[in-house]
Amino acid sequence: MDADEYIAKRLDDQIGWYDHKSLSNQSWYKWLRMTQFVAAALVTFFAAFLAPGVLTTKLIIGLIGVAIAVITSTLDLFRFQEHWIEYRTTCESLKKEKLLFQTGCEPYSGDPASNLCILVQRVETLISKENSDWAQNLRQPKSGDE
Repeated sequence: MDADEYIAKRLDDQIGWYDHKSLSNQSWYKWLRMTQFVAAALVTFFAAFLAPGVLTTKLIIGLIGVAIAVITSTLDLFRFQEHWIEYRTTCESLKKEKLLFQTGCEPYSGDPASNLCILVQRVETLISKENSDWAQNLRQPKSGDE
């Protein structure tokens, strides 16, 4: 496999995957957090302006409270913010390696054959590290989950 083929079939594919997953996790995180903020504000609003003690008021405030709890649990379970940052970091690191390789900057300033070997090793290390971190993250509960 030559450098162009490796870049097209492996590196660009991985950059695209990490970019997509980062954007997806960012969108979910921001949407859920904004929904959580609005719901929390609505509880205060309804508690202040709806007739106290009325079943409808209790039901509305209770349902909003349930929604806040579900959103909070979803954010903790899926860890959208953590994945967004991890995927973005890996994506940008892969882009950096590609740019360094294509411009012949260190560590890719030597023999073309050894440069490709260095690129493959560094890219696969980044991907492997992210995969290992992801698997480790699944095995260990977040602090406070124990």
